[in-house]
Amino acid sequence: MIWMDRLALFTTLDFAAVGFVLVIWWGMTHLIENPPKSRPSMSNLMADYRREWMQQFIHRQPRIYDAQIVGGLRQATAFFGSATLLAIGGALALIGNADQVSGVASDFALMEAPRFVWEIKIVLILVFTTNAFLKFVWSNRLFGYCSIVMSALPVDTTDPLCDLRADQAAQINISAARAFNRGLRSVYFGLAACAWLAGPLALIGTTILTVFVIYRREFASLSRATLLRKL
Repeated sequence: MIWMDRLALFTTLDFAAVGFVLVIWWGMTHLIENPPKSRPSMSNLMADYRREWMQQFIHRQPRIYDAQIVGGLRQATAFFGSATLLAIGGALALIGNADQVSGVASDFALMEAPRFVWEIKIVLILVFTTNAFLKFVWSNRLFGYCSIVMSALPVDTTDPLCDLRADQAAQINISAARAFNRGLRSVYFGLAACAWLAGPLALIGTTILTVFVIYRREFASLSRATLLRKL
């Protein structure tokens, strides 16, 4: 079977649904990381707090408290990285046993389709999961770099290097958080992609639901309102 014959196994709605989820995935990332100035996202607000954290870090003695925070952040990235690695292994195992997936789908009367169709649907999940794994791993490394830069901050708070090192640590910390958040969004959309097993309409529906959840957490949550309080 040539590729054109294989692609013919998918409907126009299937292609539209996949394009929709990919565009929305990219669009949500762009909106969250480049929000309107009048309505900053939760991620952007936290970036400001991370900069303030590093300024406070200069004068905090002892500084073990800050080291513990960074260690906790690294543990979170390591946990999610391990979880997504297991998910990748599970997805690869499903690709190797796509006939079983087809059998389960038939039992639930979802649809009848050749093995290749199920493999491609699992590959979409694998794309999101792999991207999440790479983001979590990079985030873990960046938090490690951040801890090293923080350790390089002079003990003497009057040293002119203090502000520079604090700013460098803040920027690396923000980059690490950005990578972690991108990994989480990949997990969200990877879960939404699982619905494609039930058809393109299910994929579109879960994508819209995922957008609603992410938008609410970034732009309309109680936590965001709390961060915006001035007094």
